[in-house]
Amino acid sequence: MNQDTRFFGHPAGLSTLFFTELWERFGYYGMRALLVLFMTAAASAGGMGMSTTTAFAIYGLYTASVYGFSLPGGWLADRILGQRRAVMYGGLIISAGYFMLAVPNESVFFLGLPLIVLGTGLLKPNISTIVGQIYRPGDPRTDAGFSIFYMGINIGATVSPLICGYVGERINWHYGFGLAGVGMLCGVLTFWMGRHRLGEAGIHPVAPPTPEIGQQWRRQFQYSVAGLVVAAAVLAFLHLSGTMPLDAERLVNAAGVLLAIITLGLFGWMFFGGDWTPAERKRLMVIIVLFCGSSLYWAAFEQAGSSFNVFAKQNTERVLFGFDFPASWFQSLNAGFIICFAAAFAWLWLKMGDRQPSSVMKFALSLFFATGTFVVMMLAAQRAGAGGRVSPMWLVVTYLLQTLGELLLSPVGLGAMTRLAPKRVAGLMMGVWFLSISMGNYLAGKTASIYGSLPPFDLFRTLGIIMLVAAVILAFIARPVSKLIDDVK
Repeated sequence: MNQDTRFFGHPAGLSTLFFTELWERFGYYGMRALLVLFMTAAASAGGMGMSTTTAFAIYGLYTASVYGFSLPGGWLADRILGQRRAVMYGGLIISAGYFMLAVPNESVFFLGLPLIVLGTGLLKPNISTIVGQIYRPGDPRTDAGFSIFYMGINIGATVSPLICGYVGERINWHYGFGLAGVGMLCGVLTFWMGRHRLGEAGIHPVAPPTPEIGQQWRRQFQYSVAGLVVAAAVLAFLHLSGTMPLDAERLVNAAGVLLAIITLGLFGWMFFGGDWTPAERKRLMVIIVLFCGSSLYWAAFEQAGSSFNVFAKQNTERVLFGFDFPASWFQSLNAGFIICFAAAFAWLWLKMGDRQPSSVMKFALSLFFATGTFVVMMLAAQRAGAGGRVSPMWLVVTYLLQTLGELLLSPVGLGAMTRLAPKRVAGLMMGVWFLSISMGNYLAGKTASIYGSLPPFDLFRTLGIIMLVAAVILAFIARPVSKLIDDVK
């Protein structure tokens, strides 16, 4: 049977998924670039007038939830919906959330954020799953297909802050959020119109082992939906009636406790539950090391949308050739640098072969780059002083270092999780990877929330020291952990 090579030598369905994800990331990164700036902008400027402490905490909770909900989103697609319907429903829910952010009403705004979280949890993990399903088992084009798909992500992430950021900051904040919603609708239409190119990929959920288990899955889904609807209705009524005003700090702290319970419970089950072999337990120990390294790196990385974003607004000179560009435009740098350097890193690892650093050492190097970002920002904050402005090159260098660290950690972490995960829980271990990103995003929001009460220089210095200590520890244990990996191969 001839292979489908209609999209640059790849299946035609890849074009549908490429542009769907491009538009989804357009919406996500466009909204992300504006969120903190909008919440901290004065009411006279159309913003919400929040303190940086509250805004950063909400931002951290939001970004953490987006990745955390990938776990139930993947389960729901596997058991009930199938990946294709999960992507469609997720895209529509995300669009509704963005359009709620476009409504100039605080209560509607805060109802829109959970919708975006729920929709992204459905769409994000499942569209990636469909990418793998459009290839036959053993197809050598699969890795290249994921690379093309990844490029769509970064094209959307590069363009969106430029467009949504300009509209939001220069014209109207809510128009910027609405534009993100239009982008997501374009993604939904792209997916719907190109669904015939996907063949059977993502149509059917996993067949239950027995009809009784299938019934159990459906009951679990129905009870979960009913519980969410009732809880959301009660909370909305209490808030809108004034009985329970929104207490962002209490909400964020409660979510942090819940995230910690989920994480500790999961790792407790991983070690003390399950009939693991000695080799599998060694793999789980390595996964925990990588989880910690990943969480710390993303805690540093997500300063981009919070403390670095506010620094760009308040302390960075933004006039270029006479044009005063929006602070949100800096959010395009990371994705742009990934497009520039991703191929070079792939070539480097191929060239080095067996001489390349181990996965744990690459994680350590990523944390050294994260340390470098805070050193640069510490120097920039020192030069800016109280209310001064510095050259935009400080942030350009910061985002370059961030990108180099990301390229050392993100694709390496995904590959390591795939190799190390015991086959019977491979999907769950991929969820663990998303959970590490969720934990990192939450920590990013909590640490950035002291930006207003602690001088930027002191904050960046403290975070830099934490990253440096973590990097040294990972580098120190890299050899024994790598030996542990070799022992279980």
